[in-house]
Amino acid sequence: MTAHPEHNDLMPGFQVQDISAGEIRIRAAVGGSGPPLLLLHGHPQTHLTWHKVAPELAKRFTVVATDLRGYGDSDKPFGDPEHRAYSKRVMAADQVTVMTQLGFHCFDVVAHDRGARVAHRMALDHPERVNRMVLIDIAPTATMYALTNREFATRYFWWFFLIQPYDLPERLIAADPDYFLDRHLAGQIKVEGALDPRVVAEYRRCYRDPATRHAICEDYRAAASIDLEDDAADAGRLIESPLLVLWGAYGTVGRLFDVEGSWRPKARHVRGRALPCGHSPQEEVPEILLSELNSFLPTE
Repeated sequence: MTAHPEHNDLMPGFQVQDISAGEIRIRAAVGGSGPPLLLLHGHPQTHLTWHKVAPELAKRFTVVATDLRGYGDSDKPFGDPEHRAYSKRVMAADQVTVMTQLGFHCFDVVAHDRGARVAHRMALDHPERVNRMVLIDIAPTATMYALTNREFATRYFWWFFLIQPYDLPERLIAADPDYFLDRHLAGQIKVEGALDPRVVAEYRRCYRDPATRHAICEDYRAAASIDLEDDAADAGRLIESPLLVLWGAYGTVGRLFDVEGSWRPKARHVRGRALPCGHSPQEEVPEILLSELNSFLPTE
């Protein structure tokens, strides 16, 4: 698949390119100048989720906004029995390789949702590469599973649906992928009119690909299995880079979890705050998010 050229105006000044990350290819939009900043999206988004903030950040940083493996226009390898191909360890290694290919050894990371889980693993596996890190609207994976109750399982049902064995969720979503995607977005966005129809069209285009839907299921299957094993093995390790956690005050994570408190046992230096939005502040309250990022990520 290739991105539609008419959507280039969503991130003016950015060059879209495919970057080799070992055996797979990662789609990246690169723009701006200054210190390197890696932006990682979540589910069901692509790198275009950053379109309201990336051009502004590019005035101060060299911004690299990628599609995670399995998402958007990045490669989508088929899953393996242990779901290792979509473990956050492997997905983090992809992104470190991309930054290396672009000539960046150390960089800042701003990551949302699934991308934030990738960033968490990156900070543990590659601490020398991450200068500062911002995680948006997540509590640690193990914490969220450990504190699961009826309300969380109801609100975040896909955490338990997508992890079902191949190919049950893939086959069921295939019946109407647009409907599943649209209902997912509608349930998480709390600021009316926040989603640009052109971006939603891109999310739909990618979600219609059976390989994308399989990769997404594998991402979640990994989170409920191999990722928990990797996290347990590193239970005593801390995120060494300064960490800012942000979350939507009106979303499920903010309402059901002590977000900042959940990260304190995981990081050496952490602070955070709620934002007046749902799950995706980069699309719902971009100016407020930019203010937080500008304060936390000084370029000098």
